[in-house]
Amino acid sequence: MTFPVSISLEEAADRLAIRQLIDAYAHCADRRDAKGQMALFATNTVFEVYMDSRAPEPTQKLSGRDALAPVFDNLNSYHATTHFNGQSTIQIDGVAATGESYCIAHHLTVEGEKRTLMVASIRYLDKFAKQDGAWLFAERKLMVDWTDTRGSVA
Repeated sequence: MTFPVSISLEEAADRLAIRQLIDAYAHCADRRDAKGQMALFATNTVFEVYMDSRAPEPTQKLSGRDALAPVFDNLNSYHATTHFNGQSTIQIDGVAATGESYCIAHHLTVEGEKRTLMVASIRYLDKFAKQDGAWLFAERKLMVDWTDTRGSVA
């Protein structure tokens, strides 16, 4: 992987905007803002979930922004979540870009006195599109590399 020695102000602004998009996705997820999360996607987006990142086919594939509502609403089944974004790589080509970003996601379930914490290591493989001056997800592949589920105390 090579890194640019210098970048233009426009590219720096694009990189920052894409990173803000990635972070907004996690923020909306943790706030249970499904509509806000959906607004981060292009109308004709494709969203694929790979519950096992080594699988050749997705566990779930959705087409179109409106199809995302049930996936994002599913987060309501958890008492709380925290998505912590890590490193990302972005390649920009005009009004299109691709990228990979890492996330450690914590999902807390509370059933009576029983608390369970599921931690997932996720990579997102993204295609971005700049539309009307704003970057959106054109395609997002959610790749679960591993999970760990354990008891949790208050």
